[in-house]
Amino acid sequence: MTITTAPDIELMEGTFYAGNPYPAFAWMREHAPAYYDKGGDIWGITRYADVRGIGQDPQTFSSAQGSRPRTPLPYMIDMDAPEHRRRRRLVSAGFTPEAVRIRQPRVREVCDEIIDAVCQDGACDLVTDIAAPLPLVMIADMLGFPPHDWSKLLEWSETMLMSQGPSDDEAFVRAAAAFTEWDAYVRDQIEARRLAGTSDDLLGTLALAEIDGDRIDDTSLVYESLLLLIGGDETSRHVISGGMEALLRHPDQLRDLKADRDLLPGAVEEMLRWVTPIKNMNRNATRDVELHGKTIKAGQNVLLLYPSANRDESVFTNPETFDIRRQPNDHVAFGFGAHLCLGHRLARAEIAGMVDRILDRFDDLAIATDDPLPLRVSNFIVGYEHIPVRFTPTVPTTG
Repeated sequence: MTITTAPDIELMEGTFYAGNPYPAFAWMREHAPAYYDKGGDIWGITRYADVRGIGQDPQTFSSAQGSRPRTPLPYMIDMDAPEHRRRRRLVSAGFTPEAVRIRQPRVREVCDEIIDAVCQDGACDLVTDIAAPLPLVMIADMLGFPPHDWSKLLEWSETMLMSQGPSDDEAFVRAAAAFTEWDAYVRDQIEARRLAGTSDDLLGTLALAEIDGDRIDDTSLVYESLLLLIGGDETSRHVISGGMEALLRHPDQLRDLKADRDLLPGAVEEMLRWVTPIKNMNRNATRDVELHGKTIKAGQNVLLLYPSANRDESVFTNPETFDIRRQPNDHVAFGFGAHLCLGHRLARAEIAGMVDRILDRFDDLAIATDDPLPLRVSNFIVGYEHIPVRFTPTVPTTG
């Protein structure tokens, strides 16, 4: 669909992203690649080359004023070098290729446990019953949070994200209450690890770590662990659910993938490009910049619109087509450069692991409604809230 006249664009409104923003993105790429949203008082950057260029120029476009506009927080994605590099180095050991390789059997085990819980029912919600539990279990386990708290962690994560975008005072109140509970919970967890002197989980490693002789303060630890929880939980679930939705609506590609699992790595990359759950990241101009005939003034905020970059016609052939054989596929769903998502390897393992087990264990999986599937209303992370599916009941893999 091509738009020839300026569409309604509200870059800070969750309803913009939860609708169908892609025609607007296409119009912006062609007519206003550096688009100033007066209502949101923010710039939107839509072309692939510009998104990558700005995202890798921290001297001109800083992260230190907040990855969310006007909301700087004490975690690593809201930092520039050298502090960003020091903080990231502390956490990175849990996400190395070897660390992820070691966890892959656990990924498969959790996938089967999740499917076992619903496989005899003949129907379930692909989002809440299958896609959401896997990444939550994996990141909560890495952080060292006990299983009886996992459902509470998911509730806090979802509630806090629901405040990103909707014009709803109650959503902000609920998010504030969820953060207050999270804050108290994590501080207790930090104190327990420091008293025990243990660092055999990721939170313990952070709690006992030092940067240039100083420990990370508790407030920063609360936010870093929240970043890991949300980054590890919310993004993978949306790619699993949105990627499976795309496969189910492209039965020829679903059939090919079932028959040839060598296609799975490429299918995962196309799911990431297609869904792009993180809709934008903010940067702040440190000086006046001329871009496409416009002046971005020092101090103004700039949104890097990842889903627009991932549909850029100058980079991706037939970008509005879902294609599990797409090559090359240098998408920016995980960001790039210094701010490349720390957990991208684990996320890929989770997506591939769950899709593989779904294909093996549900021979006739199908979407069970003709109604539009609801999307989360958010200006940050967006994905399906529910996808009802049906299938022929099967037996669990374990007794």
